[in-house]
Amino acid sequence: MDCIFCKILKNEIPSKRIYEDEKVIAIMDINPVVDGHVLIIPKEHVEDYQGLKPELLQHIYKVADKLTKELMTKLNSKGLTFVVNYGDSQLVKHFHLHLLPDYQLKEKEMDVDKVFEILTK
Repeated sequence: MDCIFCKILKNEIPSKRIYEDEKVIAIMDINPVVDGHVLIIPKEHVEDYQGLKPELLQHIYKVADKLTKELMTKLNSKGLTFVVNYGDSQLVKHFHLHLLPDYQLKEKEMDVDKVFEILTK
């Protein structure tokens, strides 16, 4: 399989992990739309949301809730948007949830390394 997220999960491609447990990882997006753009990716290869088991989806949203609070506090964010792409808009065919702090409120101001440093302190 030539899935970039599966390669990240196997440490074949480096990533900036801000969270990991037995079911998911959360990484900084390599091409962020906004400061703090994070992806939550299940360790099990599931192409899209229709293939997710309800228990895994529930776990992903529990992790999203935890990270939302952390992102908003550490990045002084006033809002956060969840995005799930599907079909042709899904560039990587491995389910992932985007967390976008202040998506509608401001443009990206910091580079990924600076945001990663703030989030992993």
